[in-house]
Amino acid sequence: MDIRVSGQQIDVGASLTTHIETTLGAMVQKYGVRATGANVTLKPGPHDAGFVCDILMQLTQGLVLKASDRSMNTAQLGFDGAAEKIDKQMRRYKRRLEDHHRLNGVKDVAFDAEYRVLRAIDEEVEDTTSDSADNPLIVAETRVDIPDASVSDAVMMLDLRHTGALMFRNSRTGAYNMVYRREDGHIGWVEPPAA
Repeated sequence: MDIRVSGQQIDVGASLTTHIETTLGAMVQKYGVRATGANVTLKPGPHDAGFVCDILMQLTQGLVLKASDRSMNTAQLGFDGAAEKIDKQMRRYKRRLEDHHRLNGVKDVAFDAEYRVLRAIDEEVEDTTSDSADNPLIVAETRVDIPDASVSDAVMMLDLRHTGALMFRNSRTGAYNMVYRREDGHIGWVEPPAA
């Protein structure tokens, strides 16, 4: 796992960096999760009062754990508070996955899909370049894994990924579904009609 420790307006010493790497590494081993990386940022608190520590840890399937804590004493206490929050999130994530696999006997299956954002064509303005209507501009292209999950697990992944929407393959029906966060704060679920 790649752990990056940085300080904003402070110098992070070797001792604190070693403590951070050891703590996060032990946490990943403790829960047996597959983490790809972590970013730890330490900075002075507001009005130079204490220290703030932000942790962003990337797990497999695009899941992201975030935590922040503030300490009035030392930067290490700020990190320890944020690491405690990450530990709690990881424990919940691991427990839900174990419960899901034990009850359903589901293997970790994911499908590849491509995601593209295309430029909208303005009908009032004509573009002078040839074939622009046939070949729209691709703004972003990325490959993502579409997980095989139940609806409740998809909602958990939506929360852990900190995204607005998640497409998944429903493990009960086999159909592709989507959950998304609505403007009113509730979770929406899109399920296609049965064929």
